[in-house]
Amino acid sequence: MLLLKYFHDPRYSFSRIEVSYIDRGAPNDRSCVTGDRIVHLDAYYFERESPFGRTPIPYHRITRVLYDGETVWAR
Repeated sequence: MLLLKYFHDPRYSFSRIEVSYIDRGAPNDRSCVTGDRIVHLDAYYFERESPFGRTPIPYHRITRVLYDGETVWAR
Protein backbone atom coordinates (compact mmCIF):
# COMPACT_ATOMS: atom_id res chain seq x y z
CA MET A 1 0.00 0.00 0.00
CA LEU A 2 1.34 3.36 -1.05
CA LEU A 3 0.56 5.16 2.21
CA LEU A 4 2.59 2.62 4.17
CA LYS A 5 5.58 3.32 1.93
CA TYR A 6 5.44 7.04 2.69
CA PHE A 7 4.77 6.38 6.37
CA HIS A 8 7.71 3.99 6.96
CA ASP A 9 10.33 5.06 4.42
CA PRO A 10 12.73 7.53 6.11
CA ARG A 11 13.32 9.28 2.77
CA TYR A 12 9.82 10.77 2.99
CA SER A 13 8.01 13.00 5.46
CA PHE A 14 4.47 11.69 5.95
CA SER A 15 3.25 15.17 6.87
CA ARG A 16 3.84 16.19 3.21
CA ILE A 17 1.23 13.67 1.99
CA GLU A 18 -2.25 14.86 1.00
CA VAL A 19 -5.05 12.33 0.47
CA SER A 20 -8.24 13.25 -1.40
CA TYR A 21 -11.26 11.02 -0.90
CA ILE A 22 -15.00 10.67 -1.42
CA ASP A 23 -16.80 12.14 1.58
CA ARG A 24 -20.57 11.97 1.22
CA GLY A 25 -22.18 15.15 2.50
CA ALA A 26 -19.07 17.30 2.11
CA PRO A 27 -18.99 19.99 -0.59
CA ASN A 28 -18.91 18.16 -3.96
CA ASP A 29 -18.73 14.91 -1.92
CA ARG A 30 -14.93 15.35 -1.66
CA SER A 31 -12.51 16.01 1.19
CA CYS A 32 -8.77 15.90 1.69
CA VAL A 33 -6.48 15.38 4.63
CA THR A 34 -2.76 15.91 5.14
CA GLY A 35 -0.48 13.26 6.58
CA ASP A 36 -0.10 15.05 9.90
CA ARG A 37 -3.88 14.52 10.48
CA ILE A 38 -3.76 10.79 9.67
CA VAL A 39 -3.38 9.04 12.99
CA HIS A 40 -3.69 5.35 12.07
CA LEU A 41 -3.25 3.09 9.02
CA ASP A 42 -5.31 -0.10 9.17
CA ALA A 43 -5.61 -2.96 6.67
CA TYR A 44 -8.92 -1.57 5.31
CA TYR A 45 -8.98 2.10 6.25
CA PHE A 46 -7.02 5.03 7.62
CA GLU A 47 -8.13 7.19 10.52
CA ARG A 48 -8.08 10.94 10.35
CA GLU A 49 -8.11 13.27 13.32
CA SER A 50 -10.69 16.05 13.26
CA PRO A 51 -12.31 18.42 15.76
CA PHE A 52 -15.02 15.75 16.15
CA GLY A 53 -12.57 12.93 16.97
CA ARG A 54 -11.18 10.13 14.84
CA THR A 55 -12.93 9.16 11.61
CA PRO A 56 -12.18 5.95 9.68
CA ILE A 57 -11.91 6.42 5.90
CA PRO A 58 -11.99 3.20 3.83
CA TYR A 59 -9.17 2.99 1.29
CA HIS A 60 -11.62 2.39 -1.59
CA ARG A 61 -12.81 6.01 -1.15
CA ILE A 62 -9.37 7.47 -1.93
CA THR A 63 -9.32 9.28 -5.26
CA ARG A 64 -5.85 10.86 -5.25
CA VAL A 65 -2.61 10.92 -3.24
CA LEU A 66 -0.17 13.82 -3.50
CA TYR A 67 3.34 14.21 -2.14
CA ASP A 68 4.73 17.75 -2.04
CA GLY A 69 1.82 18.83 -4.24
CA GLU A 70 2.56 16.30 -6.99
CA THR A 71 0.17 13.47 -7.76
CA VAL A 72 1.76 10.10 -6.95
CA TRP A 73 -1.47 8.10 -7.39
CA ALA A 74 -4.90 8.83 -8.85
CA ARG A 75 -7.93 6.77 -9.64
